[in-house]
Amino acid sequence: MNFYQAQDDARRSTWRLIALFVAAVLSLIVMTNLLVAVVYVWTGNHAMPTSISTAALLAQLPTEYWLTISVGVVAIVALASLFKFASLRGGGRSVAEALGGRLISPADSDTGRRRLLNVVEEMAIASGIAVPPVYVIDEPSINAFAAGFSPDDAVIGVNQGTLDHLSRNELQGVIGHEFSHILNGDTRINLNLIATLHGILFIGLVGWGILRAMGRGRRSSSSSGGAPVMALGFGLLIIGYAGSFFGNLIKAAVSRQREYLADAAAVQFTRNPDGIASALKKIGGLSFGSAMSSSAAAEASHMFFGQCQALFMNRLLSTHPPLERRIRAVDPSWNGEFTPVEADRAAMAAGQSSQSLGAQLSDHQRAVHLPDHGQAPEDVSDRVAQQVGQLHQQALDHAVAIISATESTLREAAHDPWAARGLIHAMLLDDRDDIRRTQLQHLAANTEPVVFQQVGQLADVARTLDEGQKLVLVEMSMPALKELSHNQFRRFMENAITLINADARVDLFEWVLHRLLVKELHPHFEGPARVRARYATIDKVAEPARVLLSALAREQGDAASFDAGMHALGIQGALDDQHDPNFARLNDALRELRRLKPLAKPQLIKACAAVALAGDEPNARAYALLQGISAALDCPLPPFVVSAT
Repeated sequence: MNFYQAQDDARRSTWRLIALFVAAVLSLIVMTNLLVAVVYVWTGNHAMPTSISTAALLAQLPTEYWLTISVGVVAIVALASLFKFASLRGGGRSVAEALGGRLISPADSDTGRRRLLNVVEEMAIASGIAVPPVYVIDEPSINAFAAGFSPDDAVIGVNQGTLDHLSRNELQGVIGHEFSHILNGDTRINLNLIATLHGILFIGLVGWGILRAMGRGRRSSSSSGGAPVMALGFGLLIIGYAGSFFGNLIKAAVSRQREYLADAAAVQFTRNPDGIASALKKIGGLSFGSAMSSSAAAEASHMFFGQCQALFMNRLLSTHPPLERRIRAVDPSWNGEFTPVEADRAAMAAGQSSQSLGAQLSDHQRAVHLPDHGQAPEDVSDRVAQQVGQLHQQALDHAVAIISATESTLREAAHDPWAARGLIHAMLLDDRDDIRRTQLQHLAANTEPVVFQQVGQLADVARTLDEGQKLVLVEMSMPALKELSHNQFRRFMENAITLINADARVDLFEWVLHRLLVKELHPHFEGPARVRARYATIDKVAEPARVLLSALAREQGDAASFDAGMHALGIQGALDDQHDPNFARLNDALRELRRLKPLAKPQLIKACAAVALAGDEPNARAYALLQGISAALDCPLPPFVVSAT
């Protein structure tokens, strides 16, 4: 699926969800007013209307009654939804913890969990997004989920049964499915669904609360006309069940087609339909299937890889297509037989390496193919824009090759919260001895001794890294950095800024690296920041675009590249070559550019590519800058662009 179109569809789906939510609330208002009207007629010795109709019953209520009831219903639903939104403020982490998930340490050495972490890491790097934290849920069934408002606060969760029963290829299929949800914006829709539907269902909880309260004081209520109140509570409970029915209808309508699309994306990512098909067949052959016992699973049912609960009117209300249809969609030759599953983790673990797939690649598979610059520049930049958010096997091979070629010392450092900070700081050390000495003096006085020791141990090897390798290590470090305390995070970011400013100038790659750290860590520690898309066309952000392209062109040292970028945008403007842009200027430009609507972003990415890849042989730094800027614009690129050949 086209990434930009998928993002736009997700944005439109959010508005459709709001429309459905409003319709549901209006229905609740009508039903609640009808219920109160019946109780009002019953308890007030009023004559029943001659014609039993909605209008006739509502006419029995004084105006101030139905106004109060209507406002009350809206207030209850709105407050319940807002409360749920607040409880989900932590993004994917909030969902994982509510489901009983346990965070897997990035340095975990258990064979099954290490295999899972490697698969997630490889797919994240191939997708161009930060490696998400991974959780395991103590459930024997085969299931998984992705949750988060954006890739920056997304998490992956799997059941223990998934680790116990799936091979590496099957696990790749399942995780590829979940990455499709992250990249296409489905996870944001799913969280919005949880919060909005909670408000609709809360009316039923009010009714249940009334019944429980009346039950505890049954004697008192029976002697003081408590029957009408119980009738009101029972009626609200019925309305709540009706809300639950329509809520599940909404979830089913939103979710089913996206499950088919995610299955197809997983096949495209791995080029192996047998992986996801085999995982689905094992769900059918396992006694537990994909069922979840957690009480919190019901409201998150639409997030899971497989149907997690049996529902009344299952075919109508199911959030997932039937298992048989999903299997046939990816394996048309399926014979209709599910795969029997033995509950024996040791047998599954036998022969399953916990190593990265990189150890299994041939030299040919390890090769990273860069764009063919014999093509016209417009063709190259077009191909770059088309790569954004795409899942494909060659990008996965590239990611595996990059990870496996990275020194084990650096990989291990990226997985440790102390060493990861030392690694990032070491990457920011200047090559000039005098500035480097000043930076080290600052770190010695302002960071923990363990972190400073890691800087010393990693500084020399970090010096040999090119910018592309640095970006990959930054993305690999994210799960470890998200284990920091809030104070450790603040100190880490303050030290990073000091290191960047040590030479009194802004290096563009340092700025990109800093923006990625802010973009990917800030939502975790400070709460997700919603970026509201406002601009439908590039001319609305002409000045911010000129600032960004000028910075890229200065990096290239080629004024002609700036002209190529502006031509790609279809706007006019002069190269801003009077001074290096400062942090504030670039940050302001980026903030506005992120507010472009999804369908306007391909033009901007194409323009950035036209500038960054100008010349006969762009180097690794140019690719890294392009990838980093694209990520900062919420347009993830694979580590290297795949050539036309």
